[in-house]
Amino acid sequence: MLRRLALTAVVSLAALAAAVPASTATASGSLGPTPAAVPTSGPLAAARPALGPLPMPLPLPGFLDGGDGAGPGEAGEAPTRLTVSVENTGVAGADGTFELECGPTGGSHPRGQAACDRLAEAGATRAGRQELFRPTPEGTMCTMIHGGDAFARIVGTWEGRAVDTTASRRDGCEIARWNSLVPVLPDVR
Repeated sequence: MLRRLALTAVVSLAALAAAVPASTATASGSLGPTPAAVPTSGPLAAARPALGPLPMPLPLPGFLDGGDGAGPGEAGEAPTRLTVSVENTGVAGADGTFELECGPTGGSHPRGQAACDRLAEAGATRAGRQELFRPTPEGTMCTMIHGGDAFARIVGTWEGRAVDTTASRRDGCEIARWNSLVPVLPDVR
């Protein structure tokens, strides 16, 4: 939304700057003050723009804001649709395959609204968008704490980005990753 607002302001200022020479001309044809950038002699001296209404700001094209010109929360926003499959948690009702839809909240996920809120919270920061579904990098030193046999796979789209990731609780890094995904994944602590 902020990017769209800034680019709309730039376009509006450019249109206003183009209209400044026109504002020095009057409807009766008397020239009034002559700006330095307007030619006073030669073939272009007579080509003075007429004063007219300022143009309205235009919606941004899709390639500038990553969509179809609509900002966040507007029609056309990339929806979040995830399929969350969980097994071996040892928590009653936590195992299974659940659908999660956000904006508006829907699907069969047992904590749908809380999960959508968590995804929105992570999506609000650049670090959250980059790290939320990223697997633990190869060679990362992790504590050898076994957090259980729970396993999950998350597939779908999040804010228009493809998601296909797995999570487990096999070591300290994976436990921390799982916990960062709660309530999208069940809390099995």
